[in-house]
Amino acid sequence: MSEKREQRDGTAWAKPVAHLEIAGVEPGSAGINVTGRRPTSPVQGFGRMWQKTYRIRLEGAGVTPAQVIEVWKRDFPAFWPKGNRFFAPLAGIAPGEVAVLDLTMPGGLKLSTGVLVLYADEESFTLMTPEGHMFAGWITFSAFDDGGVTAAQAHVLMRASDPLYEMGMTFGGHRQEDRHWAHTLRSLAAAFGVEGDVAVETVCVDRRRQWGKAGNVWHNAGIRSGMYTAMAPMRLVARPFRRA
Repeated sequence: MSEKREQRDGTAWAKPVAHLEIAGVEPGSAGINVTGRRPTSPVQGFGRMWQKTYRIRLEGAGVTPAQVIEVWKRDFPAFWPKGNRFFAPLAGIAPGEVAVLDLTMPGGLKLSTGVLVLYADEESFTLMTPEGHMFAGWITFSAFDDGGVTAAQAHVLMRASDPLYEMGMTFGGHRQEDRHWAHTLRSLAAAFGVEGDVAVETVCVDRRRQWGKAGNVWHNAGIRSGMYTAMAPMRLVARPFRRA
């Protein structure tokens, strides 16, 4: 027990970082809106604070929590809905590593951002968002014994990062997020031969909006991703000159 506690208090946590750096991820993403960004908690967010829990019981799978987390870490991108991509760190989901995300937003917009692996051990791992992400906060993925049955869970604590994201979350964003994580858990369960329902619990922890954080819109990854896409022709024209 003491050895396990020492791991949780030591090597399982990422070392403090002021700004994120991409040391190496799977190829295929532009990797924008990540390098130089600060990691953010709900304290730095703008919108109402929400706590969301998504859970599925792996009835009949006969797997341990550690086995579930091993597969979840290894195949994390495979469980996401189509159109959303997770470019895992080359070192895997490990404390201090940074992953890059390309997410599909309403209207077909591609939003590029990332996450920091804040914590990872054999039974859980936590991802923390950077400035510009849709929300400021973290999400913990875990597996545990639930009355003799292993359950898998995603637990989110977040605020929308800025006023634009808060508007988007209010008008459909929360439903889209719920669908995303419900799909992820069902896909994970299917990997163990299980079909089941995902239980969802949503609690508004703080109904206040932090107007002092409205300036977070400067880092809005949705706006910056749109600008990056719009300027693609100019980058293509400029490429020969950069090589020269």
